[in-house]
Amino acid sequence: MMTNLFSIFDPSTNLFNLSLNWLSTMLGLMFIPYSFWLMPNRHFFFWNNIINKLHIEFKTLMGTNSFNGSTFIFISLFSFILFNNFLGLFPYIFTSTSHLTISLSISLTLWLSFMFYGWINNYQHMFIHMIPQGTPSILMPFMVLIETISNIIRPMTLAVRLTANMIAGHLLLTLLSSTSNNMLNYMIIILIIVQILLLILESAVAVIQSYVISILSTLYSSEVN
Repeated sequence: MMTNLFSIFDPSTNLFNLSLNWLSTMLGLMFIPYSFWLMPNRHFFFWNNIINKLHIEFKTLMGTNSFNGSTFIFISLFSFILFNNFLGLFPYIFTSTSHLTISLSISLTLWLSFMFYGWINNYQHMFIHMIPQGTPSILMPFMVLIETISNIIRPMTLAVRLTANMIAGHLLLTLLSSTSNNMLNYMIIILIIVQILLLILESAVAVIQSYVISILSTLYSSEVN
């Protein structure tokens, strides 16, 4: 029995008293090897086309000063978040991206990497970036303060954006399904249709959120070059 509404985001999945919750984070790796030993199929070509499109877009955003192959870091980030978001839509599978533990770990690691690289190698560019061009002299101290704060909260905003969107959809699905006990038959049919539509919406949200996180990470990396 569910004692807390938010316990759906932390189910007690175990085997021989060993917690298997975070094992679902690695389930996405099961989809990767088969593309290398099976004959190319439509799924392989479809996924390869997505990767090529993302590579071109990330390369454009990062500019000409980016290192060769750096776009694959963000393609891997997109794939990892996408697999975990989709796996969370299946019953009895722990949604790791709905927890700040995993989302903040990803965003904070990327942000610290960008900051260390930027301040060590391009510190003049980092100082210049704090004051937008054309800012009056009297507003420069305030602009430095605002830019510093907005830069510091970036990893938190990335993590909260992903976590909140994942929690909101799952919470809505749970609230609707919990009201089906005392419903009439025709109302249950309407509820099932609404749940299917919400699942389609959540599938779109899973793709959009992984794309947004990877695009924002790419834009943050382009600012330190």
